[in-house]
Amino acid sequence: MHYLFIVFVAIFISGCSFTNGVSVEKVRDLQEVSQDVQSYTQGIDDGYISTLEEYKEHYFKPWKENKIEAPLEKAMWAYNVFTPQKSYGENLQHIDQSFFDKMLENSNFSEYATLNKPALTLKNLNLRAFPTQRPLFRDPKQAGEGFPFDYLQNSTIGANKPILVSHYSKDRAWVFVESSFADGWVHSSDIVYMSKKYVEIYQKVKQAFLLKDNIALHDEKNNFLFYSHIGMMLPLIDANATTTTLLTVSKCTTNKPFFYKSLLLSNVAHSGILIFNTENINAVMQGLEKMHYGWGGMYGQRDCSSTIRDFFAPFGVWLPRNSSKQAKIGKVISLEGMSDKEKIATIKKEGVAFKTLLYKQGHILLYVGIHNDKVIVFQNMWGIKTLKYGKAGRFIVGRAVFSTLEIGKDLYYYDKKASLLSHLKSMNILIP
Repeated sequence: MHYLFIVFVAIFISGCSFTNGVSVEKVRDLQEVSQDVQSYTQGIDDGYISTLEEYKEHYFKPWKENKIEAPLEKAMWAYNVFTPQKSYGENLQHIDQSFFDKMLENSNFSEYATLNKPALTLKNLNLRAFPTQRPLFRDPKQAGEGFPFDYLQNSTIGANKPILVSHYSKDRAWVFVESSFADGWVHSSDIVYMSKKYVEIYQKVKQAFLLKDNIALHDEKNNFLFYSHIGMMLPLIDANATTTTLLTVSKCTTNKPFFYKSLLLSNVAHSGILIFNTENINAVMQGLEKMHYGWGGMYGQRDCSSTIRDFFAPFGVWLPRNSSKQAKIGKVISLEGMSDKEKIATIKKEGVAFKTLLYKQGHILLYVGIHNDKVIVFQNMWGIKTLKYGKAGRFIVGRAVFSTLEIGKDLYYYDKKASLLSHLKSMNILIP
């Protein structure tokens, strides 16, 4: 109810920042472009496109380091970016200086990179730029700002993920951690430290990838541990035609790890990485194509780059967390300086379906092929830019969709100068 109130207030005070009156289902692209992944995957049978060892090399990177490698300036980036004059809180009022002073004091950065202990997350967590759950928004009266864009949200990190702990906040309620793809603050009660012995064993055992979201994992006494997440990797104990047994971790009151056997149906988890073929692409994508948009992975949802990242994980392809870094992986082809027609021609000529990413600043899309002579992409998007009487706005989509590169062009207030196609900067083929 708290966030519903924020949404209501944001819409009320923002006037025409949001374009209302047309439901998402009436957007022509979402009527004419099939929203079923099976429309695009026929005949794909490319074998394995990576190896488990390649994936594990990135995944376990925090445990391979003896010390936090990132410089202190990187950990403190938010203090250099946000100021009281341009920051708004959950009440949509300016955040005063005392909040920033308190956060800096509690961050305890004089102790940065002094602990350097390997650990595991115990549940799905938010990685925060400050040691707080309170949000920080830009001006909610501006289109594309306010809810849900909490800029203190670095990312989410799944349960039982390897991390390296830098140090505690002064109140010891938080720890600053480094994962394989992002860093930030998490609650100190939501991690468990791992001894060198268990760190070594954990990296050597067989692994399984989870293929469905929101499946409850339990211990042997049926106590809830955490929810599954597409792309999550966990140690494999046993697998047969009907069930898969995974190793999961909780903690005792001593903050030491306690290991459990968690039983799942065989269609939820897969031993090792998947073959990149029609059947498996469909299986993974059918969960992702139903997702709502979640900035930074908040509310159990995904944003554009986490959607792409989780799609490729079960196939053994590790990707960075943000869109700009994802756009630099593989064979990169610049689209800058091209007309819209030239961009389309280049994508049609060079693009490899389900292996090519298209990038515009702040957004990443998956190319899925040519249908009815149009380039079709898969993207998790917040909204379509509009322009009404000279004022910028957003038509909210708020979910993962298959579309053309000109989604929304049939809307009356569509901002032609802000189309996806016109702002594409590059394409990159992840796997030849």
